[in-house]
Parts: sequence; C-alpha cells; structure tokens
Amino acid sequence: MFEYPSFDSNNVSLLCEMNGKNADMNMTIYVKRLLKGETFSILDEQNETAVLLLSGNVIFTCNELKAEGKRENPFEKKPYCLHVSKNTSFSIEALCDSEFIVQQTDNEKEFEPHFYTPENCLYQEFGKGQWGGAGHRIVSTMFDYDNAPYSNLVLGEVFTQPGKWSSYPPHHHPQPEVYYYKFDKPQGFGACYIGEDVYKSKDGSFCCITAGKDHQQAAAPGYEMYYVWMIRHIDGDPWFKTTRFVPDEHEWLTHC
Repeated sequence: MFEYPSFDSNNVSLLCEMNGKNADMNMTIYVKRLLKGETFSILDEQNETAVLLLSGNVIFTCNELKAEGKRENPFEKKPYCLHVSKNTSFSIEALCDSEFIVQQTDNEKEFEPHFYTPENCLYQEFGKGQWGGAGHRIVSTMFDYDNAPYSNLVLGEVFTQPGKWSSYPPHHHPQPEVYYYKFDKPQGFGACYIGEDVYKSKDGSFCCITAGKDHQQAAAPGYEMYYVWMIRHIDGDPWFKTTRFVPDEHEWLTHC
C-alpha cells in the first residue's frame, strides 16, 4: 500500500494506526508539525513511543533529561530520537517551526528512556563497490533487537544516493514495515516496488509493506532520497539484520 497523505488541522499526517488505518502494520505512526513556541506531550499507558526529529529545533524533556535537538533537515545526518516505554511522560517544545515522526506499538515491558544523538548513532555507507555502484546508500539504525531487545520496534534511516538503489536485492520478511520518504529537493522522486506493484515515491509519501512482500527502492538521478524505516517485531519472531529473504531468482545478486 502506498499513499500521499496530507496534514490535518492539527498539523498531523497519519500514516497508520493500531486498530485503525493500516492496522495490519500493528503500529501507530504519524508525522507532527509544531509551530514555534508550541509544546507536544505524551503519556501512554499501553504503548512504547519513539520520536525522531526530522527538522527544526526542539527541547526534549523526559524525567531528568532535558536536551536540545537541532536539525535543518534529515540530510544533515544529525538524528535526535527519544525512545520511551509505556507509562513514561515526555514533552517536546519547539524553538522554531519543527517536524518529527512518532512511532508507537504495544509493549508490556517498561524500560529506561533512551536518547539517541549524532554522537551515539552510527551512519554506515554501503554499496559503493557493489553492482557497479548501483546500490550506493547510507544507513543508520537508531535501535533494533541488537541494542534494544526490550523493544517491540525497529527505527532507522536510509539515504539512497541519486540514481541508485536501496533495500536491494528484492527481499521480504514476515515483520511489517513502513517507509516514510523525504527528498533533498521538493520536486525529487523515486520508485517504490512492493511485490509486483510500482509507486512513485515523493516528498512526504509513505508505504506499508505487509508480510512476505518483496520490496526495493530506487532514487531518480539528481535527487537524494531519504526514508525512515520502521518495523514492528512479531511476538516470538523479532526482526534481525539477517532477516532478509531474497527470492531464488535474485539470490545470485547477494554474491556480487
């Protein structure tokens, strides 16, 4: 499923909602815009919550934590992300007009808040020498099962270089996944493949990838494509970096 959502009167762009829109993702995900001087607060009694700053300048406040996050746009590669369990209150104050993405799912476990910054998030470059450089992308994972086994979520960022491919070779996994796209220029675009369907990815669009659907991405020449990738672990079957099943006809690509 692919969609080009818009912001409502509360400056919220809803991607999916547990027991609601795109419920098969088993996550609530939305993009929120805050005007300068506004404050956003959450205290959820059932769901863990991750908030990733996309652009702007904000103050995160949670328990003893009070920290500033500043990011002109995602392409600065300077992430600020707060991740909390249920029953943990926090607030975000906008020092200028700002935008962030919120990811939630149910989780019985409670854990200490974690704050991810440019100092503790690693960006890795892949694919420069693979397939003639056609798979060149930059990837960062804020958290997954390796560093957050208490969480039911995975959250990361991918920067597909202009004219290149990412999430490649075509692959699938049983866990649901959502991509939210931004481009370094507003007219930028790319292609999103889900199974046998192809969609035009644009700034602010998103896709929902259901279990077992092969998926891969491409960016048009001249435009760097960014997407937040968000996965919900299946109970008893968490996603790992090795949880990528490549169709037999494309398996040869993994050896190139």
